[in-house]
Amino acid sequence: MNVLGIESSCDETGVALVSVDEGGDLPRLRAQALHSQVEMHQAYGGVVPELASRDHIRRVLPLLQSVLDEAGAGRRDVDVVAYTRGPGLAGALLVGAGTAAALATALDRPLLGVHHLEGHLLSPFLSADPPSFPFVALLVSGGHTQLMRVDGVGRYELLGETIDDAAGEAFDKSAKLMGLGYPGGPALARCAEGGRADAFALPRPLLHSGDLDFSFSGLKTAVLTQVRKLPDPLPEAVRADLAAATQAAIVEVLVKKAMAAVAASGLDRLVVAGGVGANRELRRQLDERCRRRGVRVHYPELALCTDNGAMIALAAAMRLQAGLAVPTRDGAFEVLPRWPLGQA
Repeated sequence: MNVLGIESSCDETGVALVSVDEGGDLPRLRAQALHSQVEMHQAYGGVVPELASRDHIRRVLPLLQSVLDEAGAGRRDVDVVAYTRGPGLAGALLVGAGTAAALATALDRPLLGVHHLEGHLLSPFLSADPPSFPFVALLVSGGHTQLMRVDGVGRYELLGETIDDAAGEAFDKSAKLMGLGYPGGPALARCAEGGRADAFALPRPLLHSGDLDFSFSGLKTAVLTQVRKLPDPLPEAVRADLAAATQAAIVEVLVKKAMAAVAASGLDRLVVAGGVGANRELRRQLDERCRRRGVRVHYPELALCTDNGAMIALAAAMRLQAGLAVPTRDGAFEVLPRWPLGQA
């Protein structure tokens, strides 16, 4: 069975093809293609939804053909068409959903909407070191920071989540305050490599709260307060120190909460997924803590940390394998810009 996945929830257009063997093995990635809109949005310092939607329209069909060519497949070889149903930008979601529905109708194939965060959550199953159920997941993607117990496909228990800004938003907003480029998270991480994390005393919100929730809005405010005290423009050395201190605060909270969730669950396996999961300092500290605690930690391949079609095709394939998916054949589709993972 070949599953085609289309991702268009925000500022990346992704298309991928995965295959599922009859033996029940994990789906394998046959081909993928991705176009990032980073360069287009840089001039605005963030994503412009209307521009994002229009660019998805331009990119999705050429990417689709590129994937089929790379896989040595034709459109008739596609058995299921999957798309990101939500959450995300409404207009951007509609582009992928409409394209998927049109293709499924033309080919008389089933159509399946996929939860964007479930795609991130399951993306490590495409890595060279895939996890096995059950595990604790630290999902740090864009506007979401969540800890979950995952007992199987579709079996997710929320353990804790952000009560305001997510980790990714803290990275991006802090980077903007420091005059760093877009996207802010990677720019701040690069800048932090030349700085001293102890140069500024920044708060670690909810670090000792006793629960597994997160809060990063206070950290953003603390960064703003520091920036207002410093020369304008910021000297490069000072900017690097502030970036390093900001990254250290975010990473410390994520690591402590993730390890607390593992301890509370009694499990010995941790999965980290989402864009912030590509952060090198976060990976370094989690690797060290997990090694000391005898916990296995799994990450997606770096290319799969960003939004991509492979994770959507994978999530659809794994849901089909688990007997949880109910594809449609009437060409009808919908998008859900706000869609809790627990309702997927």
